[in-house]
Amino acid sequence: MKKLSTTLALAFAFIFSAFCADPAYENAMKKQVTAMKTIQTLEESQAVTNAFLRMAEAKPEEWLPLYYAAYLQTTAVFRFEVDKDQYLDQAMTLVEKAEKISVDNSEITAMKGYVVMGKISLDPASRGQSLSPQAMQLFGKAISLDRENPRALMLMSQMEQGMAQFFGSGPEKACGLARNAIALYSKEEAKVSDDYLLPTWGKAQAEQVANACN
Repeated sequence: MKKLSTTLALAFAFIFSAFCADPAYENAMKKQVTAMKTIQTLEESQAVTNAFLRMAEAKPEEWLPLYYAAYLQTTAVFRFEVDKDQYLDQAMTLVEKAEKISVDNSEITAMKGYVVMGKISLDPASRGQSLSPQAMQLFGKAISLDRENPRALMLMSQMEQGMAQFFGSGPEKACGLARNAIALYSKEEAKVSDDYLLPTWGKAQAEQVANACN
């Protein structure tokens, strides 16, 4: 009887999730996730960011649109001529909103560290001492929340590489983290399909750190 009750509960859960699925939202997300990979200009970046923000307003229970908007705001700082501190402040606001929707989420925690790392990169001499421990703590937490998350390892490897260069120490720790991240990216790639909406970015950055060790 207990087994039958469990089976019925699972069946109803599946039916409920099917009815709750939102094809329009999923299709819109797929479109923007695909567009995000081909961004070449600030205008294109802002257009995709705005699309994610509109989806975040329409689906306030979803964390991914906020996450991707924060990701684009952060990467824009490294790619384009923008008001960098303002962009990073906006990214942090978006990350903190996503954090309230999905608590203890490894991807969101790693993104929060990425934003902090962006802040450090703008002025390492004056910001490094105060913000570096915060970034490393966030990356460490992201790894502990999900040891299969390659982005958490990749970002920590970048952080370790930057600190090694700043203090004139060896790159061994950064290289080890980057190589482990690359292995996790390979595992991740095996399960990615055309309708995969979760984050997959960062392999090129991990390879860049690893290549610096050769």
